[in-house]
Amino acid sequence: MRQVAILGVGQTPVREHWDLPIRQLAVNAGRAAMEDAGVERVDGIFVGNMTSGLLNQQRHLGAVVADFLGQWGVEAVKLEAACGSAGSAMRQGIIAVASGEMDAVLVIGVEKMTEPQGKEITAALTTAADADYEIIHGVTFVGLNALIMRRYMHEYGYQHDDFAPFPINAHANGARNPYALFRKPITQQTYANGRIVADPITLFDASPIGDGAAALLLVPADKAPGAVRVIGSASATDTLAIHDRENPLWLKAAELSANRAYEQARIGPEDVDLFELHDAFSVMAALSLEACGFAARGAGVRLAQNGDILPHGRIPICTMGGLKARGHPVGATGLYQLAEAALQLRGDAGAAQIDGARIAMTQNIGGSGATIVTHILRKP
Repeated sequence: MRQVAILGVGQTPVREHWDLPIRQLAVNAGRAAMEDAGVERVDGIFVGNMTSGLLNQQRHLGAVVADFLGQWGVEAVKLEAACGSAGSAMRQGIIAVASGEMDAVLVIGVEKMTEPQGKEITAALTTAADADYEIIHGVTFVGLNALIMRRYMHEYGYQHDDFAPFPINAHANGARNPYALFRKPITQQTYANGRIVADPITLFDASPIGDGAAALLLVPADKAPGAVRVIGSASATDTLAIHDRENPLWLKAAELSANRAYEQARIGPEDVDLFELHDAFSVMAALSLEACGFAARGAGVRLAQNGDILPHGRIPICTMGGLKARGHPVGATGLYQLAEAALQLRGDAGAAQIDGARIAMTQNIGGSGATIVTHILRKP
């Protein structure tokens, strides 16, 4: 298997893009990645997306994007794994290049979510849960995460305000990212005054949806000696329904995919310089840190309280805003994470740059943890 490098990076700002259809968002990010790489023709295109069929009345995104990018004739497919769609698309792109099947692959994550009514968006997001055993009871996706957060607080003795360091850090970092949806820091008081969405989750515990696209251009590492390397890539699954899990407070798929990626990269969590985790909800940030070996069970919140997740801390997270401040265009999020990690390792993260970063990890979660994809990147 060949080692894979990230030669090009492209992204659009996460916004309410009323003037751009979903295909144009994807094309803008894809073209930017190709221009960044200096590549005019690719062998394959993998598109990560969750809701285009429901919210945009457009399936068959692979062919649509290839068409409007002028890449006629190439293999192009859409991959869907709920909020983990982009991370899953990245993994397939890596396999295509590593296997020798393709020499230049464009991976794009895209989502356009802001035009439909709120009820339509909620219904579309809920399809990430179990239709027969969860959705049928009327529970929403935020409701499921509220149950997890409530149980976490009960099990480990935390209060709601203890989670404040996660969104405070994300918003501070997002303020330094021109592509972020929210570019204004928040305070502990702002967090405490947040409107309840689904008790105990408030407005500042939940990531905002948005429209956006991010893309990477992948090539064999021997053809790009100065490019960021992919040194670990793994995906794992857990039960779709939370109530079927042995422990609803343990992200088993995060543990499995992280450990497989660590083994491939021949590193451990102590070697990671920054972690772009999937902070769709504050409690998920804590659970990810624990499952990936950065904190003991129940100690993810304490890690945040101690300042270890800050840009100068032991394990900086969400360095350019994370889902909470950059925004969460669900099927694109995994590529935004990877794009941001690549920019950090290239030294191109601007005001959000983490000094001395050599190894970065990203983790993209689909649903409430049923699909989790972990990637590890290294500075050349």
